[in-house]
Amino acid sequence: MISREQRTPLSEWWWTIDRLLLAAIMALILAGVILSLAASPPVAARIGLDPFHFFNRHVLFLIPSIIVMIATSFLSPKHVRRSALIVFAISIILIVATLMFGPEVKGARRWITVLGVNIQASEAAKPAFVVLVAWLFSESARRPEMPATSMALILLIMLVSLLVMEPDFGQTMLVATVWGSLFFIAGMRMIWVFGLVGVSAVGLFSAYLLVPHVAGRIKRFMDPASGDTFQVDLAMDSFMRGGWFGQGPGEGTVKRLLPDSHTDFVYAVAAEEFGIILCLALLALFAFIVLRSLARAYATEDLFSRFAIAGLAIMFGTQAAINISVNLHLIPAKGMTLPFISYGGSSMVSLAYGIGMLLALTRQRPRVEMESIGASNAVRAFA
Repeated sequence: MISREQRTPLSEWWWTIDRLLLAAIMALILAGVILSLAASPPVAARIGLDPFHFFNRHVLFLIPSIIVMIATSFLSPKHVRRSALIVFAISIILIVATLMFGPEVKGARRWITVLGVNIQASEAAKPAFVVLVAWLFSESARRPEMPATSMALILLIMLVSLLVMEPDFGQTMLVATVWGSLFFIAGMRMIWVFGLVGVSAVGLFSAYLLVPHVAGRIKRFMDPASGDTFQVDLAMDSFMRGGWFGQGPGEGTVKRLLPDSHTDFVYAVAAEEFGIILCLALLALFAFIVLRSLARAYATEDLFSRFAIAGLAIMFGTQAAINISVNLHLIPAKGMTLPFISYGGSSMVSLAYGIGMLLALTRQRPRVEMESIGASNAVRAFA
């Protein structure tokens, strides 16, 4: 037991961290391990790998992910900003390198191999982007003479342009949604919010006209008879077969047929084997993390922390909502992972980094410290 009397970095971290938020995140991670064990063996066996190949790698990815999350949660708000700047700069360089040298898979360039490790740099760019935009919007509110909003718009255009070039329209929509949410929370005029919605609609329509696979997904969603809806139909059937309490661990059949049962459609596997009860429990965990984070953001007086917490929570919740909605056939397929549940090394480590920053910013801090943070100027912020 860690005593309050001990004045060590670990004891201070433990007594200032949001332990309920941390417990909910660890519960999600545990659920991800269980569902990976349930969903991934048939996929590995089908492609000639060891049945526990994806499960072992999922657990292996958890080690650096948890280390990154805990280490990041020790940071002060100032160091959170600095780390976000460094991570974002490195991510942009890697995305450009991916576009130039990355292999093309199914018409897209999203991965690059660095020191023998496959990296999807756009995943790491997301949480860092959110924190930088939050800082710029907070500076815009505090220092109206600073062109911070214009700088935030430039960051959005730069990242979105690179994502579209990959192309990765799912990540593009997620980034634009979070940016627009922060733009609205920062108190910008509604005319600009409607303008952003209009630009997004034009961009989506352009993608429908110019990108064949985007048009195909939308057409199949609107009219299932117009194309192959095999995976989505199976995912929907799994909810019917699972019922409230599921078929039982290992008794599902969907995972033997779905190519992406361990990634995009792991929620469907959970529905068939463990039932709607578990799906609702997972949904409750995601909702708790988002709503508790937003409540902490509302209670925080420092503008940067408020915007960053809200942005990270919205990004986390929106990504989960997109994945679950695809499984329920509420939106067209997006290829978005379910946070901490789906298989994927880049996604898991990047999510851990984002959650680590969220835990760092929601830690209880003396009022004097928060006032000193709020008084810092743009020059000192990244000094």
